[in-house]
Amino acid sequence: MPLLPVGSAAVLVELDGLDAVIALHEVLRRDPPVGAAEFVPAARTILIHFDPALTTADRLAADVALAVRTVVSQPDPGLKPADLAEVSIPVVYDGPDLAEVAALTGLRPEEVIDRHTAGRYRVAFCGFAPGFAYLTGLDPLLHVPRRDAPRTQVPAGSVAVADRFTAVYPQASPGGWHLLGRTSEVMWDVDRKPPALLPPGTAVRFVQVSA
Repeated sequence: MPLLPVGSAAVLVELDGLDAVIALHEVLRRDPPVGAAEFVPAARTILIHFDPALTTADRLAADVALAVRTVVSQPDPGLKPADLAEVSIPVVYDGPDLAEVAALTGLRPEEVIDRHTAGRYRVAFCGFAPGFAYLTGLDPLLHVPRRDAPRTQVPAGSVAVADRFTAVYPQASPGGWHLLGRTSEVMWDVDRKPPALLPPGTAVRFVQVSA
């Protein structure tokens, strides 16, 4: 488990993959090491900010190694839905790529919607843009590659899928994911605490609504 110093008040934990990141992040969230101030998961790493007045990088490394052993011995952290904060996101499923996703998967558009709303998702990590949450738990039948030609402008609130993830674009930006629909929920608001509606670890479900 490589653990690399990042400045004087953070360390970077390198892991084998996303499943390991999710499992370790849940263990660290439930039982944070002394002095740990913030955990920032990514696809293969977790950045841990700490308070140098309360701990050291060496002490933190030992605590993280203990958490890793917990993950290895109990790969499923055993979280129940009630243990996680859940956010329901209303979606109008009229996206420009809904028919294309149906064609790629061999499903009818209604079946794509049914499978997307049936999922129970969890924010694995955030990236790309402030408030852009990568959600795991997507039905394997909806795993489709990114678009061959990315759009130069994707509207804020677009609900999309690509590879094993689903997400909501927090702001208008270029993007190559397939767009299934749109939501009026605000993903990123600097006046909200925290600004991200979907921080890592949040449970999410999508609910179909009329336009």
